[in-house]
Amino acid sequence: MTVRTSIKRSGAALLAAAAAATVALAVTGSADAATTHASEVGVAKPTIVLVHGAWADASSFAPVTSRLQHDGYTVLNAPNPLRGLSTDAASVAAFVNKATTGPVVLVGHSYGGAVITNAATSIPSVKALAYIDAYAPAQGETVSQLTGAKPGSQLTVPNPTDVFDVVQDPSSPQGDPDLYVKRDLFPKAFAANLPAEVGAELAASQTPVTGGALNEQSGPAAWQNLPSWFFIGTNDQVLPPAEQQAMAARAHGTVVTADADHLSMLEVPSAVTKVIENAATAAVATR
Repeated sequence: MTVRTSIKRSGAALLAAAAAATVALAVTGSADAATTHASEVGVAKPTIVLVHGAWADASSFAPVTSRLQHDGYTVLNAPNPLRGLSTDAASVAAFVNKATTGPVVLVGHSYGGAVITNAATSIPSVKALAYIDAYAPAQGETVSQLTGAKPGSQLTVPNPTDVFDVVQDPSSPQGDPDLYVKRDLFPKAFAANLPAEVGAELAASQTPVTGGALNEQSGPAAWQNLPSWFFIGTNDQVLPPAEQQAMAARAHGTVVTADADHLSMLEVPSAVTKVIENAATAAVATR
């Protein structure tokens, strides 16, 4: 059964260290009750492994990382090279299998969701998945396909060069170029509610993803065998919320929505953290 909880933004303030906005949220009592920490019942907390999305790096999770650490979780940011879906998933799996002991909650944002969907099938210690404005493909689906499956994405246009700057990396196969979101589009598509200067900084600091990564077919889906949580920003202009809801429904995932854009970790980090901790608490309870 899919559970939906709505959270409303009550305000925003710029985070100096992460160049992000922190939002104080009002959360229902039932949601609070669901976030009982593992330490309160005398059980060790799982390790939280975060996987960033395309055009980003680990700093996109910085406000969430600090909150999880404050709450006593061990947090790791897995390498996501953004070179190809299968190779990126293999990198994450190798890292988690080497760097962790005990149960793991694997968290992916955006394209990182497709990566954890594939990586977790090779990581026996993963007990739960958390998708943050993220792709949860079924076998054979691609990120590009899911982006345009329902209307609403600013990245789905007839001519990709209208939204992407295309650069052929000499070290990549010819015909598999790096893609950068055009700098004037990035703030509007990814983080319209962040201050303009933050959006401009994020646009200027993109880590490119290859076109091949966005068009590579997914392998078997880990969400078929693992409990999943989905955090969906209802203002997402990159991955339409309707498509996120559809992916969550077929995964029988627990859904939390918030008034946020695609970079919800920067806009509403407290709400995102709560979803991850709910997944962690449930992972410990069911292991």
